[in-house]
Amino acid sequence: MGKDYYAILGIPRDADDDTIKKAYRKLALKWHPDRNKDKSEVANAKFQEIGEAYEVLSDKNKRAIFDQYGEEGLKGRGPMPEDGGAGGFPGGGAAGGFPGGGTFHFTSSGPGGGGFHPSDAEDIFKHFFASFGGGGMGGMGGMGGMGGMGGMDDLPGGFSFSSSSGGMPGGMPGGMPGGGGRRFRQQQQQQSHFREPEKPPAIKRPLPISLEDLYKGAVKRLKVTRKLRDGATGRPVTTDKILTINVKPGWKAGTKIRFPGEGDELDNGQTQDIEFVVEEKPHSTYKREGDNLRITIQLTLVEALTGFHKTIKTLDDRTLSINNTKSVVHSGQESRVANEGMPNSKTGRKGDLLITYQVKFPTSLTEAQKEAVKKALS
Repeated sequence: MGKDYYAILGIPRDADDDTIKKAYRKLALKWHPDRNKDKSEVANAKFQEIGEAYEVLSDKNKRAIFDQYGEEGLKGRGPMPEDGGAGGFPGGGAAGGFPGGGTFHFTSSGPGGGGFHPSDAEDIFKHFFASFGGGGMGGMGGMGGMGGMGGMDDLPGGFSFSSSSGGMPGGMPGGMPGGGGRRFRQQQQQQSHFREPEKPPAIKRPLPISLEDLYKGAVKRLKVTRKLRDGATGRPVTTDKILTINVKPGWKAGTKIRFPGEGDELDNGQTQDIEFVVEEKPHSTYKREGDNLRITIQLTLVEALTGFHKTIKTLDDRTLSINNTKSVVHSGQESRVANEGMPNSKTGRKGDLLITYQVKFPTSLTEAQKEAVKKALS
């Protein structure tokens, strides 16, 4: 079963030229290797496949052969028409139909016999975008190729290329009509700028995390619903995906985790990023202050005056003992326990635990109690 060029571009079989161009532009920009350096092998294969599909479907002759005989017939590996030009292709070896009036040439000679041989995807890409913008392409009448085009940079997505005087592969027999040398010289003197639309803003979502998970670290798996374009119809469809977040010990509120290209696909072919922003859930016992933790311990007046023994459950389920038998504790007084605070996500070092004592006074005393206090403190 050969390739389905219509499916590759995500278009119906009755698509017109404008639909084919729009589909190619969107996919070529999405899968250009310069924009997918982290998955270059996959991107190169997709980019070549997209270029091949466009080269066939944008040319009436090749498209007609493909529609009737499929990829195998087009490339000379299957049954071919008995009449026609070189290698069984109607009209000979040149394949026209690229935007801007130029032709993209292939030959049926060489190893493997006759048949269509896909052009280099990068050449197709450059030729496609060179047909838009300043200077025009109409001033190349009578030229044997595309030599002397001058510099062309700032293609969509930051792509760039420059063409030397040798021309495009295979030349452009007969040239392209219109304009004469004036417009061609005009093109040589200016640069064409094609800029991709500004990157769409990321989809931002809050990510509430408990203080325990921010202390110890955790793995969060989040189900997100996104809208993508159906390859066959172009209509938006809803899909679900699970994203995994490895929460690092010590993360703070405001920490951002971005997933490039995992958001909704827009009409222009761009895909939004998803960005999660950490929110710290309130804790019943502890309050975070940077890398330190703060806790308040309630004491009775007797405990404040005579001493106490308290236990605290830490965020990682340890038990911490707090004792005082030597000094009187005032309400609002603080003590510090080193290295019992939050870990720092960059250094791994822990802050301190800050303890605030709140002394609870009795609401009333009997006469006997008052006398006893006077006697004890006088």
